[in-house]
Amino acid sequence: MSGNQTFTIIKPIAVKNNFTGPILKMINEAGFKIKAMKFTHLTKQQAMEFYSVHAGKYFYEELTSFMSSGPIVAAILEKDNAVADYRKLIGATDPAKAEEGTIRKLYAESMSHNAVHGSDSDENAAIESDFFFSKMERY
Repeated sequence: MSGNQTFTIIKPIAVKNNFTGPILKMINEAGFKIKAMKFTHLTKQQAMEFYSVHAGKYFYEELTSFMSSGPIVAAILEKDNAVADYRKLIGATDPAKAEEGTIRKLYAESMSHNAVHGSDSDENAAIESDFFFSKMERY
């Protein structure tokens, strides 16, 4: 993954509110190429496994319940400096603190009902991508 790929999830609230298209358009217009993508619905157990790094934290139960509450779109994105550039595009986790024009500022309802997930490092991008996609599902 050496710096040119990242991972994202369009979360249940954004899918429910029909923001998938506008979010994908922003991703495309920012120069990212979609290398893998799927529309799926996490079980509670899958959400707990994906977010296991947060197990024991005060928000873990709410996060995993939210992430298993409806369909999501998972994707691997490619671009030079992918992780940092995508983090800039999505904005701060708290949409009230996110910069104008970022995905979270435009489409998130709150910090706990956020519109998108974005990997925070190259290592996590690889781990998260592997959670959702086999090698055969990547292009």
